[in-house]
Amino acid sequence: MVDKHIPDNTLLYLDNVTVSFDGFKALNNLSFLINQCELRAIIGPNGAGKSTMMDVITGKTRPDTGEVLFNQGSTRLSGGSIDLTRQDEAEVANLGIGRKFQKPSVIESLTVWENLELALKGRRSPFESIFKALSKEGFKKIEKTLSRIRLQDRRDFAGASLSHGQKQWLEIGMLLLQDPELLLIDEPAAGMTDEETFRTADLLRELSEERSVVVVEHDMAFIKALDCKVMVLHEGSVLAEGSLDHVQQNQKVIDVYLGR
Repeated sequence: MVDKHIPDNTLLYLDNVTVSFDGFKALNNLSFLINQCELRAIIGPNGAGKSTMMDVITGKTRPDTGEVLFNQGSTRLSGGSIDLTRQDEAEVANLGIGRKFQKPSVIESLTVWENLELALKGRRSPFESIFKALSKEGFKKIEKTLSRIRLQDRRDFAGASLSHGQKQWLEIGMLLLQDPELLLIDEPAAGMTDEETFRTADLLRELSEERSVVVVEHDMAFIKALDCKVMVLHEGSVLAEGSLDHVQQNQKVIDVYLGR
């Protein structure tokens, strides 16, 4: 834990973060912050640094320079923050940061309910899920999550039988059962139908009422449906930020991304 004070309502704080690979700066003095219960969309051309940014936040990649601080609930009370650059991926996940990659990773041979039960916080192994009875509290958590991700009527369906969008929702549900304070979601709308896309936007807006949600996406219709602050990355730095309408009118954004 570090003593540096950041605003109480700030959950994630990046300051002058730089990451280089063989001389190429994937992140170049990147600075931004995410507030508690904030929904933020991040866009930008390929190679802008979006994946590297998430790798740094989740402990997969160590920055060359800069600070990455997490103002977790318990540390907010004590007036400090956690330095994520000193944590590995498992430690970051246990602190309350969940990441969903673009391709769903549900276990297709298990039912929707079984996937959720396996993901339930505190049930760390398949052995526990098979032989340890599910608590009443755990049962209620899964029921609540099923309702939230719109899969109540698919609870006994195998993961393999779900549509692409439903698999995305299931994986989001699996992350929710880990009780994260911050969700990092990578291109959730890719491959979805129009209906699934807008239902996913509704879901992420709902989730941001209780936790912070950062979404990396290319689909502008989906970004518009999220109706949130947008940050544009380019060459590892923040090029512009604001409402979608605001960044779409920014000539630099048009030149490097939207005009392509």
